[in-house]
Amino acid sequence: MNTAPQPDPRDRPARLTVGVVGAGRVGPALAASLQLAGHRPVAVSAVSAASRRRAEQLLPAVPVVPPAEVLERAELVLLTVPDDALPELVSGLAGTGAVRPGQLLVHTSGRYGAKVLDPALRAGALPLALHPAMTFTGTPVDVQRLAGCSFGVTAPEELRLAAEALVIEMGGEPEWIAEENRPLYHAALALGANHLVTLVAQSLELLRTAGVEAPDRMLGPLLGAALDNALRSGDAALTGPVARGDAGTVSAHVAELRRHAPQAVAGYLAMARATADRALAHGLLKPALAEDLLGVLADGTTGTTGETGAPDEGEGEGESR
Repeated sequence: MNTAPQPDPRDRPARLTVGVVGAGRVGPALAASLQLAGHRPVAVSAVSAASRRRAEQLLPAVPVVPPAEVLERAELVLLTVPDDALPELVSGLAGTGAVRPGQLLVHTSGRYGAKVLDPALRAGALPLALHPAMTFTGTPVDVQRLAGCSFGVTAPEELRLAAEALVIEMGGEPEWIAEENRPLYHAALALGANHLVTLVAQSLELLRTAGVEAPDRMLGPLLGAALDNALRSGDAALTGPVARGDAGTVSAHVAELRRHAPQAVAGYLAMARATADRALAHGLLKPALAEDLLGVLADGTTGTTGETGAPDEGEGEGESR
């Protein structure tokens, strides 16, 4: 006999019919995850050929219908459209009478909290903001990645249990974000994840230009270790020529980037300045070395010292430089 404590049915929503408005990379994956938890996708709206293919792959046999019809068929509706399109979509659906009283209306925008759903709230809907802190590919692998994924959740207090239950059913972990903090929360995620993709893509291109045949295999272990160190130790994990104050090395980097990838110079300098600021603030960059380094970063030209100097004896040659 199973004596393990069972979840209280009052702490989870009943099995619901689910609709998706906007078959981008996020909506079909969330609906497929809810289907695994016993809910029933019944309708999806999709405009482009790519979105129709995603809907067919992740939600086979679920009919593609206009947005208003999605709301007509579903008790739980996922609004998974771009951030900038969300306010107009909500206003339009509420204004045309598509929203029904008691209908759960969930958006997945990181930028907005629950207030963007106020037009639907006035029409009687139950508003939830559930943002998965995850990158999506638009393929079935996304459903697997939701296991253990944090969701930024904003909702009225009386819907807290329902919001938490839905996130948990999708395999995620709810993290409550205050309405006024949603833009900052989203900026933090974009800074860490979206910009990381740009940096890695630039690094791959530069390694190929330098003659590396398998830059992904070279970068994989290095970036994995750097990410792990950063998550564990924060700024204490900083290493490399900027944190060491190697102005000559940084100057040489800038010169090479100007020759081979001028489009990457501005990003390199901006990130190097941010790294220098943090390294200084945390005592990793010696003030005596910072002046020449900051001079290089100010104008991207050769520093006054360190052009041919030997590496700091305290640094291992195996580190990322």
